[in-house]
Amino acid sequence: MQMVESQSARARLLAPISASQEIVERRSRLGCGTGLRREHHETVLSDRPPVRWFELISENFMVEGGRPLHVLDRVRAEYPVALHGVSASLGSAEPIDPTYLERLARLVRRVEPVFVSDHLCWTRLNAHNSHDLLPLPFTEEAVAVAAANIRRVQDRLGRRILVENVSTYLRFAGSVLTEWEFLTSVAEEADCGLLLDVNNVYVNARNHGFDPEDYLAGVPAGRVRQFHIAGHQDFGDHVIDSHDRTVAAEVWKLFRSAVSRFGPQPTIIERDEDVPPLDELLAETRTAQGVLDAAGDAH
Repeated sequence: MQMVESQSARARLLAPISASQEIVERRSRLGCGTGLRREHHETVLSDRPPVRWFELISENFMVEGGRPLHVLDRVRAEYPVALHGVSASLGSAEPIDPTYLERLARLVRRVEPVFVSDHLCWTRLNAHNSHDLLPLPFTEEAVAVAAANIRRVQDRLGRRILVENVSTYLRFAGSVLTEWEFLTSVAEEADCGLLLDVNNVYVNARNHGFDPEDYLAGVPAGRVRQFHIAGHQDFGDHVIDSHDRTVAAEVWKLFRSAVSRFGPQPTIIERDEDVPPLDELLAETRTAQGVLDAAGDAH
């Protein structure tokens, strides 16, 4: 009897916490969308373009009112949306900022997003926010710290979040795990999902000299629930995750490998600098959608 109860509790934990059946079904057919950026707000509101879904930067809408929430409510009425954070500081040795967490919880209740995500990094020290995604040492101690913070966020939100791998330009001498071992250990200990940024895998492989296919092979398929792809700047001896150009051919190739391994998970095209007209971004979403559709047909 005790074993049956334990299995039942485990099943409840692995279910999409607090997500309605409608949200679960929408996740399975999202396909490829794009990040919603300020440059496209008017186009989206006036034209209702054929975008499958949008991903919004959480912090841009963690406000009490005004234009941001007006845009949010109108977009949410027409499209599925996800919330993607950049400053939870999940890897920080300091506790999650309780004020930040309460504001995020209010936004999640308002939006009922299909996903809530943030980055496996740290951004904050005391009251100072670096506004950058700073790397972590790949150690068991850092695993425990990040996992505890993620569990705290999940407990407050009442749902599982997704954690994204970040681009890095240095490695800590004290690291004892590979990046994919570290990412996997955090996801398993926190019991969270993963947002696999394929461009970041490629960037880090180039910068740190590993095979990106080894990275994909080392991540458990059952944890990956979303993909990001984006453009980067290639300087020959190093690569910068710039989000200011179209997706490179090498990243498209790696994306196909990722979809083959993890299945046709919902995907977002990211563009944060030199943002082109929305139609140009939608051309890339159609390319990605073709990859997802082909994988879906194969499965």
